[in-house]
Amino acid sequence: MPTFHAVVWMDQQEAHVLMFDREHIQAQRIQSRSHHKHQGKAGDSPAFFADVAKTLIGTHEVLLTGPGLARHEFRDWCAAQPKGSCAAIVDSIASDHPSDAQLVALAKQYFKKYDALSNGSAPV
Repeated sequence: MPTFHAVVWMDQQEAHVLMFDREHIQAQRIQSRSHHKHQGKAGDSPAFFADVAKTLIGTHEVLLTGPGLARHEFRDWCAAQPKGSCAAIVDSIASDHPSDAQLVALAKQYFKKYDALSNGSAPV
């Protein structure tokens, strides 16, 4: 069975979750329920983060990306959850506002190197 990867681009207002394997891509956008813009922290963090975490159930490796601190706040929130609901998060990297196609390309390149290192071989 192929490894199912995910890349999550997020800011305080929304998350773009793209799950993919070699043949398929599944995209979902999750909006924060907060009506306040630019709060400095993810608007309604627990509910927003819980919605994002639910979409990641079943993925083996997750890459977080985005322009601000929301991805770090999400990772910290996940670590504090009882079941370690986001144990599949492997890294968090900064990015501006790429298209979904650019996000998948970034993640595929990242996971190719990550998987090579995880298997004990040198990256290609």
